Amino acid sequence: MGDHKFVAFDLEITKEIPEGTEDWRDLRPLGISCAATLTRDGSLNLWHGKRETGQMYPARMSPKDVRILIGYLWHCHTHDYKIVTWNGLGFDFDVLAEEAQHEGSWDACVEMALNHVDVAFDFLCDKGYMIGLNAAAKGLVIEGKTEGMHGGLAPIMWAKSLQDQEKVLEYVGQDVQVTADVYREVLVKKRIPWISKSGRQNYWIMRRNEPATVIEAMSRQEPDTSWMTNPRTRESIYAWTKYTHVPTE
Repeated sequence: MGDHKFVAFDLEITKEIPEGTEDWRDLRPLGISCAATLTRDGSLNLWHGKRETGQMYPARMSPKDVRILIGYLWHCHTHDYKIVTWNGLGFDFDVLAEEAQHEGSWDACVEMALNHVDVAFDFLCDKGYMIGLNAAAKGLVIEGKTEGMHGGLAPIMWAKSLQDQEKVLEYVGQDVQVTADVYREVLVKKRIPWISKSGRQNYWIMRRNEPATVIEAMSRQEPDTSWMTNPRTRESIYAWTKYTHVPTE
């Protein structure tokens, strides 16, 4: 990968999203319990509110805590690190921008969201749908998400005990590790194989030498989604950024 510098990013929220919720945005504000960043050289940072001795971590990161995280990501962004996420455009950066409660931080989140590599969004712009991070990891034969954990459990566990909070921190750290590992593998293999729910082997072949940034991915012609009942549109994912001009290849 030469001098390819990157930092993977992921966060967890504090509010539970009930099963069957049509749009999680209706439940805002969601709060951020913790986040993780991982650089190419293996430097892992876990982000959360300050914990007093003998106490649990705060229920949510304060706006100041969030702005410090944004500042770190902005430093990476402006020093030639590619920020990498899995569905970060449609979720992580959207939540981060709101929780900062600061116009300049919101603008920074939009800038980073549009110019980072969201591998899941790159996939969607080609296929018209997304797959989960764990499905990609299994297809690439790398270690996946923490066994027995999922994002829906994180808010429940974060509110329970310090021991449970430590498990959530371990979970978000593993998620960011999987995100980084998937990105590394895609850089080498130029594809993601995965097994569909019906058990069929599928492949996403990358169009270029490395995954596209969000803006680069949006420049492609829309795929045919006429066979889907309720396809997820690109616009529904990036609408929060207020980005309007989308050129077509």
